Formats: sequence, C-alpha cells, structure tokens
Amino acid sequence: MKLQAGMVALGGTLFAASPVTSQDISNAQISAEHVSGGIHMLIGPGGNIGVSAGPDGILIVDDQFTPLAGKIRTALAELGGSEVSFVLNTHWHPDHTNGNEVFGREAPIVAHVNVRRILMSGAHVLGRDVPAAPSEALPIVTFGDSLSIHFNGEEIRVVHYPHGHTDGDAVVFFMGSNVVHMGDDFFTGRFPFVDLGNGGSVQGLAANVAAVLDRIPENAKIIPGHGDLAGVGEMREYHEMLTESLALVGEAVERGETLQQIQAAGVPERWQPWGSGFINTDQWLGIVYNSLSLN
Repeated sequence: MKLQAGMVALGGTLFAASPVTSQDISNAQISAEHVSGGIHMLIGPGGNIGVSAGPDGILIVDDQFTPLAGKIRTALAELGGSEVSFVLNTHWHPDHTNGNEVFGREAPIVAHVNVRRILMSGAHVLGRDVPAAPSEALPIVTFGDSLSIHFNGEEIRVVHYPHGHTDGDAVVFFMGSNVVHMGDDFFTGRFPFVDLGNGGSVQGLAANVAAVLDRIPENAKIIPGHGDLAGVGEMREYHEMLTESLALVGEAVERGETLQQIQAAGVPERWQPWGSGFINTDQWLGIVYNSLSLN
C-alpha cells in the first residue's frame, strides 16, 4: 500500500473542542450513574470516571480536570466517601489525568510505564504542547503488562493494550462486578480520536478492541472513555466501524485515490451519525489515512 506523501493534521480548532484538554469548565457538572454492584460512572466534560465504592473505600479510574476536583469529591461522597484510596489512569491525556494533581496528594496513582514517562516529560498533541505534570500528579506505581488490585471484595485487573489510542493504554476489568472500563480505546457511538503522534494506531486499536471482546462475557457492562454506558453489542458495533473504516480507506488508497477524494466520498450511511462528535467524518478519515501511512 502506497500513500500520497505528507500527513494531514487535525488542526487547532479541533483541540479547542476535544476532550483532550480543558477549556471553560467553570459551569460543568459531574453526575453519577450506577453500573453494577459497587461500580459507578461519573460523567462530566472530561473522560468518564469509573468508581469502585465499598467497605475498603473509594478507587477511581481517571480523574478529569483539576478545577473539577471539588465536584468530583462531592459526587464521590454521595457514593460513600470523599477520600480516595487508589487512582488508576487509563492513559495520559489531560482530560483523564489532570485531576491527578489533587487526588495524587491522598492516594497512590497507578498507570502504565509510558503514562508516567509522558507525564514527566510533557508531550505534543492536537497541535499544542502539554507541559510536564507536577510531581504529585505522577503515577507512583507503574506496570508493563498488567497488575491486580484486590479491593472492595473483588480483583480489579489492569491490563496494558499497546498502540491503540496511545502507547500507554490500560483497560480495567472489575472481575467480580463484570464491568470493564475501556478508557479511550472505546467511544460509544462516535468516531474516536487516535493519538498517532504518541504511539496510537487505528490498526492497533481495532486489534485491542477485538482482544477485549474475546475475553469478556456477553452480559458485561462497559464504561467508555467518552459517551454513554454500553454493553458488548455497542462495543462490537464500534469494532465493526473500525475495521470497515480501515478497509474503506485502504481499498481507496490501493485504487490511487487521494485523501481529499476519500473525504469527498465519505463513509457509508450507517456510520454518518458517528461524525457528529468532536471528531467529524473528514477528521476521522484523515486519522485512518495517516495511521495506514505510519504502519
């Protein structure tokens, strides 16, 4: 497969509208949705937060933005406690880790080794520089492939899936509750952002989603990085979108079409509503095109 020379950037306007960074969140609200047993999902302007609440205390998966820490704490108090015992990061993007600066002062932060590396050094994403995080926001427990935390009566298994949304993605399995937090490896009903500049890949993302689908039961409940609480059916549909997008763009490239021609043709009607989020259809096709050119 040979692609046209040059890469297509997503552009600065996307950065302002994306969940990767904070804009004006002063009026944002945090709401809670029960998932299963002691597992809940907190919903706000950043990535969805997973919560395990029980006799051992509170464990959170991701923590959105620093200015929202007070509202997050209020929501946690309504679930049984405002003090946090563990913080798990699914990846490094600020809409999932910016609250580390607050919650890292009271609880150990757990993440893949690449998350600590990027938080320590800073990074470039969506046309902007993200500065290094302060020391209190850094993971103090890191892992390569997987680890388990035994908390609130169940094993919470954290597994690294490489080169999907980023190069530091972790999927969190609440083994007893039959709940999975996918982080940004899964967006419900919308095209995802894939951070190609920081180790992400659409091909790897499709493979990772397939691998998770192979290991979870049909009745599992799934917390996405962004979007509504989902089940296996919704994630299977998401995987179909990924594989069909790769085939669509790959076949068009083989025919000699340019990215502009691919974007003009668009996507099948089934997937057109998926472009109504912060990644529109043209941007999604550009991500797929660029991913195929890199890998």
